Amino acid sequence: MQRRTLMSVAAAGAVGLALPARAQVADLSDAINKAGRQRMLSQRMGKAWLALLQNVEKTSAQMVLDKSMALFDRQLVELKGFAPTPDVQATYTKLDAAWSDYKTALVGKAPARDGAAALLQLDAKVLALAHQGTVQYEAALAKPVGKLVNVAGRQRMLTQRMAKFYLAATLPVDAAVASAEIGKARSEFTAAMELLRNAPEATLRIKDELLLADAQWVFFDMALRQLQEGTQRPKPMADVFVSSENLLTVMDRVTGLYSAVKT
Repeated sequence: MQRRTLMSVAAAGAVGLALPARAQVADLSDAINKAGRQRMLSQRMGKAWLALLQNVEKTSAQMVLDKSMALFDRQLVELKGFAPTPDVQATYTKLDAAWSDYKTALVGKAPARDGAAALLQLDAKVLALAHQGTVQYEAALAKPVGKLVNVAGRQRMLTQRMAKFYLAATLPVDAAVASAEIGKARSEFTAAMELLRNAPEATLRIKDELLLADAQWVFFDMALRQLQEGTQRPKPMADVFVSSENLLTVMDRVTGLYSAVKT
């Protein structure tokens, strides 16, 4: 696939992800989807910030950062308002505070290398609380499909986490840790694809989307592997950024399809 095609798909995906069809949480399956999307956004914003720092796909990176922040803000309000128990409400109150700190770091000043390590610590706190909320919503649904929505949603996060750590390793910021995290996420991603593909709830449409995701994964994984080869020029970093957006777009559709499954 030529890079021009990759870039056009990524731009479309970035816009689409910023404008989900529902303006409010519809039900618990939708809540799991949106809660899981918050996990992804925590990593996607970090990826975009690191891309801006290194002048990688600057126009797209700025668009991704701006739209991701706006979407995180909106979904946080929705998820807090939909919280079915005090425990879930408490999680989102904590997430609100962690998000405030992270948001300040993202936009308080221009991306700079000396702020990268602190930014990664802040996105980790947001990710942990967003994951906690997703698990709580899955437990509230208490149906097998809830796990599938959670797992599919987590795949979105892993695409962004791998790209983020790739960009961190090229600075470098904790390069050894970043490489280890990429390897861990890669293994988790491929294992989860098998679970999603073989689930009894997987419809023909879901399986078709997963085949498309497999094809996008080839490009993304190829770009990621350039880190092990010591190739850290701008084009490989741009390939990682763009292919992570493409794979994210597909996995967001898969998550939405699983959240629409009625059991």
